[in-house]
Parts: sequence; structure tokens; C-alpha cells
Amino acid sequence: MKDTSRPASDDTGPGDPPDAHTPPPTRTTADAHTPPDARTTADARTTADPPTDGPAGRDSRRHRAGARRHRAGITPPAILGLSGPDPATGAPRPRPGVRRAAVVHGMLDPAAGNPAEDDDLAGTGQEVEQFRQAAARRRRVVLAALALTAAASAVTLVATLVNWTPAAPPARELTAAERDRLAAMRVVNYRDVRAGLHLTVSGTAGRTDLLGWVDWARRLVYLDVSGPGAGPLRGLAQATPTVTVVRPDPEAMSTPAMPPLMPPGGGWRLPADPSLGPLLDLLFDLARDRPEPADQLSGRWLRDEQVNGETVDVLEATLPRPAPSPTGSPTAAPRTVPGDTARYWLDAAGRLHRLETALPGVGTVHLQVHRADRPTLRPVDALGGRPGLPRALTTAERDRWRRLPARLRAAGGATVTLVGPVGTGLDLRGSGWLSWTAGTAYLGVTELDTTDRRVLVRHDRHAVTRIETRPATNPAARPPLPPPATGWRTGPHRTSALDPLVSAALRAARGAGPQGDTRRVRGDSHDGVPVDVVEVETARGPTRYWVDRTGLLRRLEARTPAGAWAQLDLTVGRVPRLTPPT
Repeated sequence: MKDTSRPASDDTGPGDPPDAHTPPPTRTTADAHTPPDARTTADARTTADPPTDGPAGRDSRRHRAGARRHRAGITPPAILGLSGPDPATGAPRPRPGVRRAAVVHGMLDPAAGNPAEDDDLAGTGQEVEQFRQAAARRRRVVLAALALTAAASAVTLVATLVNWTPAAPPARELTAAERDRLAAMRVVNYRDVRAGLHLTVSGTAGRTDLLGWVDWARRLVYLDVSGPGAGPLRGLAQATPTVTVVRPDPEAMSTPAMPPLMPPGGGWRLPADPSLGPLLDLLFDLARDRPEPADQLSGRWLRDEQVNGETVDVLEATLPRPAPSPTGSPTAAPRTVPGDTARYWLDAAGRLHRLETALPGVGTVHLQVHRADRPTLRPVDALGGRPGLPRALTTAERDRWRRLPARLRAAGGATVTLVGPVGTGLDLRGSGWLSWTAGTAYLGVTELDTTDRRVLVRHDRHAVTRIETRPATNPAARPPLPPPATGWRTGPHRTSALDPLVSAALRAARGAGPQGDTRRVRGDSHDGVPVDVVEVETARGPTRYWVDRTGLLRRLEARTPAGAWAQLDLTVGRVPRLTPPT
């Protein structure tokens, strides 16, 4: 009979089966949630623990340990997704994804990996190489962008430094010295005599360029007119303060160019378009032989600038504009009219370099003065030719002048050509014969712009008669011979402005010759023959006689009502018999 005084568990060994009466151990909450592998590990650790006094003690210790692990928040490795200790190696092994990331970023060497993970890291080397190439490309792009940014910044900095200018001082009122300099500007121009100029006009018809020279001392302007806004004025122009003549050239290039220094001899006429008038007045108003009163000037100093390497002041002021005198000379005390506000570029010596203003009916005007370009100008014949140095006649010249009537009567007559800018839109041309022995002249006169009619003119000792006919094929041809017998009429006519010039040529052979104060204006040449230009002042105005060294008359000049000079050229020789009209 067995002894039942001790618990059955005390008699049961490690290898004996449990007593059939012993209840199975109760599973705790922690054990219920523990995976099989974890429980196996826990059971192994529990089995290794020293035995307790009884089954209850062992169960309670295990339950207390599981509770402590649960309360401490210790999560088993299987829950974190990590494998536990490898029973074969005894070392923990990281997840394949973690190792792959470490290898790609260069933290692990794929050659030293775990052989068990070769399949997982089969593409790691190629991915590493691709990653490194992408990183290298990104570095090159970043470096190129930085270099480009640095270059752009350097260029911007250099451009800013080169173009940077300090802030200009604000505009202010003129000082006393600046008013004196502005008042003396006209005198400086007058004493400098000549200068080159470039006028640019921006008007409603377009841009017009006028290039040439101005002679302030002798009161002469010589220009080439071009540009889209030139219109019928395209060509050459010469002007004094009282008379302007042009030589139109519609086929001339529209590109601005300087005019020829020696102007052409023919084709000059009075302009029908008066648009050049305000521009020419502006040029002539820039020169005076005496300064303006400085206390009457007011304006502003705007800024200083560099013009042709020279520092100039930009002054804005309104100057009184002198009205031109009847003779066109710069008188000492002129009448003045209100001027226009303009900007003047003046240097320290009061020399004008640039001017800007706006003229009513013309437009904005820009003037550039080239003071180093100052050749000697020669006026065309319509403006009287070269001025020369007038003086009294010498003994030899006076002797030839006294013998002039006899020499003309001995010559008998001459073939003549006539050019006369009589008025605006009325330029006359004529040709014919003159007889000093008979005291008669016979000419055919046409208007330059009208070729459908012709005027035949007869001069004799008693009257001047005319008859209008249709011109021949060549309007410049000499009048028909014999002259018409009837139809001649007297009285005023548009060609009457040339009558004084023809009458003076006839009177030169009568009696003692031309009467009046005489002086030699200059020496010149006519068709290569040296002549003395002798001017005679009469009640009708000045008349100039071109007399060669043999005492023969080569040309006569006289002023027309428009202020221009008309020319009558003579070629001494035989002429047809000119009977007086009936």
C-alpha cells in the first residue's frame, strides 16, 4: 500500500509522467500572446530556473516574471519583425530590407554579407553603381548652375560699375557767371566766323537733315537738305538773312551728306516752300557783334555733360531774338522779338556745341555745331558771289573804266543769255542779241517752271515792248528771226523785273558810260578770262560790271525785287540786224 502522506509531485521525477491527479499548469495572459517560439524559449528559461518548494511556487514565479515583462513594456523580437537568435550561430540577424539599404548607402560591403542573404542582395552592386552615377550627375549640374550664377553676377557687377554715375545735382537758377557766358555766346560765334553744323528736324512730314556750314561773320549758310521730310526742298540751299535760293535735286540720295565745297554754277532759284525760313533765322540769330544784356536773361542750369571729350553746361533759357535788319548785317542795336525756350550746350569759354528747341509750325529741332570744321564758303551767283574786299579803283582800272563806252560801240554787239530769280515761283531765263550801235535788244524769255508760253521782248531808245508766243521745241533757243512785225505791246508785265538789267547794258555804251559811285568789289574770272568786278551805286540800287583787262564787258549783275542777283552774260561778236518794231 502506498503512502499518501506526501504530495504526489514530490515522488515524481523529471522523467516520470505527471500524476494523473495533478492538474495542468494554468497559462497566463502573457503566455497566451506569446508565439510558439517565444514560449519555447521562455519554457527553456523556466526549466533552467532552480526548482521551488512546490508546483504553486513554480507557477507563480513564472506568472510573475511574465507579468513583469508585460508591465515593463518589453516587446518580444518577433513582434518587431526581427528574427530571434539564430540557434546555429547564436547571433541576431537584421531584416533583409535593412541590410539592402545599408549596402546601397555604402554602410556595408555586399561582399562580406551573410551567404544566406545572397539572393536578397543579388542586385545591390548594380544599384550602388547607379546611385553613385546619379549622385555624380547631380553634383555636376549643381556645380554648373553655381558657375553660371557666379558668371552672371560678375557680368552684372561689372556692367553696373562701368555704367554707374553719381546722382546728378538738381536743376537750379542760373548764376551771374552763367548768365554772362550765355549773353556772350553770340559774340563768340561771330568772332569764330565759321562752323560746321547738322540740323535735325522732327516734324509731321518726317525727319529732315540739313548738313553744311554757317559763316556768321559774312552772314551765309550753305546746306544739303535730305531726309524723308525734305519734300521738294531736297537738294542744295544757300541763304543770307534776307534771301534764300535752292537747287532742287529730287533724285538725290536721302542719306544725309555734306554739300560739295564748290557749289554748282547753275539751276539756283527762289524756293516756293517757305519751311526753311524759321530754321535759317535760328542759325543767323546765334551770332551778334555785341553781347546781349545779361540782366535780361533768366533760365536754369540743368546738368553738365561730356561733348567731344569736353565738359559743357546744359542751360535752359529764353533769349530775345533780334529782328533782321534790311541789309542782313548784324547791327549793334537791333529790334528784338520774343524768342523760344531752348537748351544750350556751352563750354567754359561760351562756345556753343549743341542746341535743342521747338519751333512753331516746324517741329523739334536739334542742332550740333562742329567748331573745328570751318572752310571758306563761296556764295552762288544768285547771292552775289564771293564778297571780296571792296576798294577804290586804281589808276589802270580807272582808265579802263573810262574807255568802256568806246570799246563797246566799237565791238558793235553781243549775244546774251539772261538768268533772273525774280520772285517766289518766278525764275526767268532768256537769250537773244544786243546791239550797241543801234541801241536795241531782242530777247526771248521763258519761265523756268512754265514751258508752254514764251515772251518776246524788244528794247530800243524809246520803249520796251512785248509779245507772247508759244515756245519752240527748245525753250532756251534764241528768239525767231525776223521778229514779228505786229502784235507788240507796252506796259507792265511779269518779265518787267529784268528790264533794268538790259537797259543798263545798253546805257553802258552811251556817252561817258555808267554814272555813280564806283568801287572795285573783287577780282574774278568769266569763262577763264580774268575780270574786275566794279560796282556802281545808283538810285535804282547797285549794279555790277564785269570788265576784262581789254576793256570789254563780260557780265552785268543787278538785284531783283526779291533781293537776289540777276545775271546778263555777253559774248561780244556779230549780231543780226535788229530793226525797231513798227
